[in-house]
Order: sequence, then C-alpha cells, then structure tokens
Amino acid sequence: MPRAGQGPLLSVQGLRKSFNGRTVLQGVDFSVAAGELVAFLGANGSGKSTTLRCVMGITSPDSGSISIDDTALENLQGRELQQTRQRMAMIFQKIHLVPRRTALDNVCAGALSRIPTVRSLSPLLFPADVQQEALDCLDRVGLADRAFDRVGRLSGGQQQRVAVARALCQRADVVLADEPVSALDPHAAEQVMALLRELAHSEGLAVAAVLHQPDLALRYADRSIGLLQGSMTFDLPSPEVTAEHLDTLYAPDRIASDTIVSDRTQAA
Repeated sequence: MPRAGQGPLLSVQGLRKSFNGRTVLQGVDFSVAAGELVAFLGANGSGKSTTLRCVMGITSPDSGSISIDDTALENLQGRELQQTRQRMAMIFQKIHLVPRRTALDNVCAGALSRIPTVRSLSPLLFPADVQQEALDCLDRVGLADRAFDRVGRLSGGQQQRVAVARALCQRADVVLADEPVSALDPHAAEQVMALLRELAHSEGLAVAAVLHQPDLALRYADRSIGLLQGSMTFDLPSPEVTAEHLDTLYAPDRIASDTIVSDRTQAA
C-alpha cells in the first residue's frame, strides 16, 4: 500500500490537449504515490491513453504541469530533463520487444541510457553487471527460467512480464501501463495485474494503468480514476467505486456494471 507520510511521486495538474480543434483532455488533475497502483477507466475516446502519453512525453500537452518528486518537468532542459524522464517507463498494449532476441537481451535494453554507446551496439556487449541486473529483474517477474528463450516463443502474458522486467531494469520509479492486458487471455491478464500491484506495494513504484476491464481495476488497483470526454468524473479508492460511477462512464456502451461490482464483491 502507499507509504504513510510520503507525498506523491507523480503529480499532474491542469493537463489539457486538443487534436485538430477537438478537445481530448480538459484539465486533468491526479497524483500517484510511491507504492500505489492507480487505474484509469473510461470508454474509448475518453482521454485515458492520451493522459499517459502526455505524462510520458510521447505526446506534447497544450498546457498543464507534470512533476516527479515535486520537480516540474517544464522547468527542466537538456540532460536534466532527460534524466528525470528516465525515471518513468511505459508499457504498451502492443508489446514492443524484439522477438528474435532472448528475454534477457530485451530486458538488458532497459539499461541502454546508462551504458556506453559502444557497449549497446550488440546484446553480446552488455556489461556483466547489466546482464546480472536483467536476470534479477526477470526473476522478480517470475521468468528467470526463460531468460535465454527467444521472446517470440513466449506467450503473450510472458512477453508482457518481460516488458515489465525491462522497465525494472531501467530503474524506473514511475511505471505507466497503457492497456497492458487488453490483448491477453483472462488468466494472463490476472497474472500481469497481480504483478503490477505486487511491484507497486512491495517495491514502492508508482504505477498508473489504463484499463478496459473495470473488474480488474476494482480488484487490483488502490484507486480508480474515471474519465469521460476528457474530464475526470471520479477519483476514489477502488472499493468505493459503485455501479453508478461506472454507469456514468460506460452507459453509452451498455456495460453491465452491476455485474462487475458484484464480481468484485465476490472476489473480495
């Protein structure tokens, strides 16, 4: 759980973004503490993924402040900005790994920013200490025994866990996960969500995940944030999210939120 007496590791205020005159984000405010898993919920087009992409710097926001440990990114430049951004890692729905390389090689890639360029030209040149750290990261996600298997031979759930291990090897404090389980079967999705929660709680990471499965959010996330047409409709501890809250987000899609909440209650 979030560590008592500690401020947010990631803080976002007044985030706004428009594309071609269409407003996507309308002043989004949220924070994520070290040791906390926060889920973003909402229908397609609600602004969930755009929020994380703006935080990560993949998309430039029109306005707003993004801070890591109370350091506003907009006040930084050059190497200082780069180093601060390296404290964040992103995990995508489409798993960006090199299928022909081993799990170990892919995880070692998380350390590219801190090793000499010449040592990064080939996985064979990765320093021994980086390879050992990558092995440790694979062990933390339960895949040490698959370290030397090509990623293309792993299941979708295993590949996503390799992506998580790569974020750990990057030594990221903030992990942003954009629909990390949408392409996985239910069992693999449960495993990945349990892993993200465990890493947040046990290792003090600040984890924010966009999810299309409200039942997973309510069972695994410490807090859930609802987005509707680019605006936040709620930011609540997950046990306090009701069927009415979900109906507000998903009524146009006729999501059976009563069943979702019932499933969460039974799982608890």
